[in-house]
Amino acid sequence: MKLNMNRATLRNVQTVDYIDASASETHKVLRNTYALLSLTLLFSALTAAASVALALPGPGILLTLVGYFGLLFLTTKFRNSGLGIAFVFALTGFMGFTLGPIISRYLGMPGGSAIVMGAMGMTGAIFLGLSAYALISKRDFSFLGSFLAIGILVTFVASLGAIFFQIPALSLTISAVMVLLMSGMILYETGDIIRGGQTNYIMATVSLYITIFNLFISLLQLLGFVSRDD
Repeated sequence: MKLNMNRATLRNVQTVDYIDASASETHKVLRNTYALLSLTLLFSALTAAASVALALPGPGILLTLVGYFGLLFLTTKFRNSGLGIAFVFALTGFMGFTLGPIISRYLGMPGGSAIVMGAMGMTGAIFLGLSAYALISKRDFSFLGSFLAIGILVTFVASLGAIFFQIPALSLTISAVMVLLMSGMILYETGDIIRGGQTNYIMATVSLYITIFNLFISLLQLLGFVSRDD
């Protein structure tokens, strides 16, 4: 009986140690993710500001897709090394560069500064609010995965159609849907880190950055449409 009790005690101690180690690793990934995300957002903002200041032209849809997917591939390939961090900054810097001409176009509209600042403020509020909810509630949002994946694929294909066929109403609808999808992605991705599903902070940073980028673009388009309508 004494031997069984000692074995049971040992198993309990090992279980507690495993839980503590798992929680510690999760906190480390979360901390590193938000630290790197903050730096990449700042770097992306700087490249976007430089693009605006220099009045650089947009790279075009083809170059944007090639640059994005190419740098994303390299980031994923080297996600477990120091090169991964370098490619994260290359990717986010490139995305900031592509964002510059878009921001310039909105700044040229009546009340353009208010549109851009409004989109930035709303993006920050949505991200912080939903991230805080996911962190505090610790709910499992994995059930959103399939729905979000299908929704993003459909809207991506639809957005290409809207670009090539120049359909304003479709573009507006896509922007509204993307705001909802990206809000869901914030919950899903943050929950994935908390549950230990995402253990690589480089990939977690990339996922959250892309979500924030798409959320900002969508809000910018919606606010720009409302401004033109007024």
